[in-house]
Amino acid sequence: MSIEIKVNGRKHSVNTSPETSLLTVLRDHLGLTGSKYGCGEGECGACTVLVNGYSRRSCIMKVGDLHGQPVTTIEGLEQEGKLHPVQQAFLEAEAFQCAYCTVGMIMTTVAMLNAMPNPTDEQAIEFLNGNICRCGTYPRILRAVHLAAERMPKGEAR
Repeated sequence: MSIEIKVNGRKHSVNTSPETSLLTVLRDHLGLTGSKYGCGEGECGACTVLVNGYSRRSCIMKVGDLHGQPVTTIEGLEQEGKLHPVQQAFLEAEAFQCAYCTVGMIMTTVAMLNAMPNPTDEQAIEFLNGNICRCGTYPRILRAVHLAAERMPKGEAR
């Protein structure tokens, strides 16, 4: 079956079942390997993407359930060769060690800052809850969140 999907601003036609996970479509059909397979149950956050601006676990979302909603992956954040402010902040704060969780942390942070431009530590921790960093770089991740909040264009969702 051919399914239309809009990813990173481009429309794609994918031959797959509507029951196929969004993560599988992104990685295996579209070659977008930034989102990682972690737990396969939506619990670790490694597969997080934005669907219509909201952070969603692509490993448990069925491609047939998108209903035309736009998907943004980590590859879609960069614009004209320039990293998104959240990507840049994570880099500068050295907010990753093995980097397996980084995509999910970045995508969730983008969604958070679009909804809540200046989160407190407690708000950021609550919003990022469910994104697991096995290396334990949570203090650096929190530093990156606040650095990104300072740099994000206010009132302009990205």
